Amino acid sequence: MAVTQTLSEGLKREFEVIITKKEIEKLVDQKLLSIANEANLPGFRPGKVPVSVVKNRFGKQVLGEVVRESVDTATKNTMEKNKLTPSSQPKIEIVSFEEGKDLKAKLLVEIMPDFEIPDLSSLDITKPVVKVSEKDINDAVEKIAKENVGTREIAEDRPAKKGDTLVIDFIGKIDDEPFEGGEANGHNLKLGSNTFIPGFEDALIGTLKGKTTQVKVTFPKDYQAKKLAGKEAVFETKVNEIKEDVEVKIDDDFAKTLGMNDLDSLKKAVSEQISKQHQEQSRDKAKRQILDKLADTVSFELPETLEKEEYNNICKAMNPNSKPDKDKSEETNIDPDKGMSKEEKIDASEIAKRRVRLGLLLSEIGRKNNIKVEEEDTRNAMMREIQKYPGQEKQIMDYLKNNPEAQQQLSGPIFEDKIIDFILELANVKEKTVSAEELYKEDEMDLKKEATKAKKSNKTVTKSKTKKTATKTSKKS
Repeated sequence: MAVTQTLSEGLKREFEVIITKKEIEKLVDQKLLSIANEANLPGFRPGKVPVSVVKNRFGKQVLGEVVRESVDTATKNTMEKNKLTPSSQPKIEIVSFEEGKDLKAKLLVEIMPDFEIPDLSSLDITKPVVKVSEKDINDAVEKIAKENVGTREIAEDRPAKKGDTLVIDFIGKIDDEPFEGGEANGHNLKLGSNTFIPGFEDALIGTLKGKTTQVKVTFPKDYQAKKLAGKEAVFETKVNEIKEDVEVKIDDDFAKTLGMNDLDSLKKAVSEQISKQHQEQSRDKAKRQILDKLADTVSFELPETLEKEEYNNICKAMNPNSKPDKDKSEETNIDPDKGMSKEEKIDASEIAKRRVRLGLLLSEIGRKNNIKVEEEDTRNAMMREIQKYPGQEKQIMDYLKNNPEAQQQLSGPIFEDKIIDFILELANVKEKTVSAEELYKEDEMDLKKEATKAKKSNKTVTKSKTKKTATKTSKKS
């Protein structure tokens, strides 16, 4: 096997790999002999099958296996010998190969950029914190009580009013013909909930128990069932019962209906839940500060492959309705930025650069500090994911077990969180008491806001890099 470097440009490395026909034939013969010693073919005793018979039957398959294994070995050995750390999966292309001849291949790889991790202890982070007040707890308990309001049938014979719950039977018709999905019996409808077609609930205000009403409505033009969208319909509706809400008394008995020992236990649980939510939001705000400061600090060349992949992902998020390009091959027939404006493409490019730079920087911090995602971390993440799909637990578990990429998508955020926690331990973190409104203000990071941050940080690190280069040049002169 001969390996010759043919390109060293920036982060790109290219090698010519030649695996001689003798090497390939030797490996093929070894595999064929191994198969012959274990094969059990009709007409031959086990382990006594002639190699010529095995070659005739399995030769092509074995040759394919040898070529794949040889190419993989060549890639691994080349990376190790040249002490290269790839930033993405190396690509190897077979340039030429015919049975009985040497195999010539081209290995292309982009390596990790060389950069120094900044002094993490010098990062000044302000962590917003919110103290949970008695009012916050009482408001939350009252909200829970409203969500658990019961109903009882009204004692007096009065007309239905907004806020009442009606038990109704109905059948809907269009042009005097019933339509699919337009009929129900014993349905509970709270007047004012706006859960039915506009106008339906209003038409039942003032009705009496036992009365049948012809409710005329028009389905919205954007109704999800296209066959009904914009159509006029009449619902023959009978009111079987009229119920009113039962006022909930917030006491120990109410707490027990929720599985708590008493009201104090309920308030304690609510307080802990609110605190947990605030802590998660507070940590998220601190994390954003860390990422912003790191993005403004370090500049280095980015692997073209990673930047392009991230750019495409961002374009797909910004331009989800992009369609295949008929003029391109099936492998590259999707133009993620097709139809996007020049400004949108610039935004996507700036975001991609920032994300890739931060991703590589965080990964390097994790690598140098031996931060890892343990099997237990991944298992716990898988269980949390499975719980999102009740009734489909087995299917989701099988999918995750047999799909390494899906597991990686779960473990990636865990790895990032561990690195952020590590940085928070080293950084100079000061807490600042704020209101809940301040804590949750602008908590959504959309692509436009991220683009603005990206442009700023990319400009900052570029200036920093230019300044350093100028300083080095002046020293030389």
